[in-house]
Amino acid sequence: MSTKSKHEGGAVVAEREYSSELQLRQKAVPTQRFSEVRKRVPIALDEEKRQKSVDALNQVLVDTITLRDLYKKHHWQVSGPTFYQLHLLFDKHAEEQSELVDQLAERIMALGGVSYAMAHDIAENTRIPRPPKDREEPPVQISRLLEAHEIVLQEAHAFAKDASDTGDDGTNDLLVSDVIRTNEQQVWFVSEHVVEMPLAKA
Repeated sequence: MSTKSKHEGGAVVAEREYSSELQLRQKAVPTQRFSEVRKRVPIALDEEKRQKSVDALNQVLVDTITLRDLYKKHHWQVSGPTFYQLHLLFDKHAEEQSELVDQLAERIMALGGVSYAMAHDIAENTRIPRPPKDREEPPVQISRLLEAHEIVLQEAHAFAKDASDTGDDGTNDLLVSDVIRTNEQQVWFVSEHVVEMPLAKA
């Protein structure tokens, strides 16, 4: 792009000329650093309160992304007599976790922060232990999922209380109404598969 000037009625007017050539390998200074929140966001919450919520939500975000991916791993790799039921259930839960991922990331941005977004950042910051690449038996898969749910729920309960204490009702509502309730219901559905019961005869 180049700029030329012309005179119109005694005033100097800038004219921009554009090129159809591809502008590749562009770099620039970031518009916002990851570790910073915007100084002013007109949502009646000061910078310090928003920063605290952004930090908390980013932790829940990376753990929710990890939990979603764990469900996808087990959805693909599950086997055995309960294959069909668990294959469908794991995929349903992965989709529900994906919805939470969007809600969490959008709340972070609405608070004036910057959300985690890339896989290597998720892997470096999640609190959920990394699973093996191997295929595992369904009870092991389920145990791993339940442990991951508990990590998310523990932090969501703590962060929801913090958000309530600072007056961040939007973040509190997201954590309680969406994150906690979704995870608690998923725990119920998944945990019932590891109760030892006879399959055909009592």
